[in-house]
Amino acid sequence: MDVPGLLESASLLVPEETATENDITVRDIWDYLAHDEWETALGLLEELGDAHPLPLAFWKKLAEAAEQLRFERSAAWCHWRCSEIRNGVIRVDLTLRPAAEARRTTPISGAGVLRPMWDIGHLSPTGGRAVSIAGLWLENAPVLEPGGQATARLVPLTPSHWTHVQPGQQITMHEDRTVAGTAVILEVHRPATMSGG
Repeated sequence: MDVPGLLESASLLVPEETATENDITVRDIWDYLAHDEWETALGLLEELGDAHPLPLAFWKKLAEAAEQLRFERSAAWCHWRCSEIRNGVIRVDLTLRPAAEARRTTPISGAGVLRPMWDIGHLSPTGGRAVSIAGLWLENAPVLEPGGQATARLVPLTPSHWTHVQPGQQITMHEDRTVAGTAVILEVHRPATMSGG
């Protein structure tokens, strides 16, 4: 499917009453599509999806359109949102340890590349610490320096490991045996298939 077709198809999945913070609606997006302003239409559709829960098909269509337009970050974000729907998402306030206190001396990427281990309170069969893996996306920041703080989104690799986490809980991030950072859970959104729980 071509870019305009993908964007039109995605826009049909947005309820008509849905609006962005700036009161942009699907009707406005159709005007941009009619004038071949695909980049603007894509950005506004992403905003609508960020403001209101929309189905997996919506994000898949946006991801494909972004790939065809060669908008790498936008495509990565849309694929990330697909993962959030499938696996759930945990929003956290993340603080990395300073470079002098940790092994990491370089910034971490904010675009979902890093998949660190997290101590979320599980124990191994021998009684030691067990960790779970979750991808990490920084909100409103391309990178996070050692010692820095940012709001992040975590997508669990194994969602069933994360069913007990709740807002206010503190968890620790690991890239090896040492603590790389700490995070306080702000929000928990279960996978679409577990949303009844």
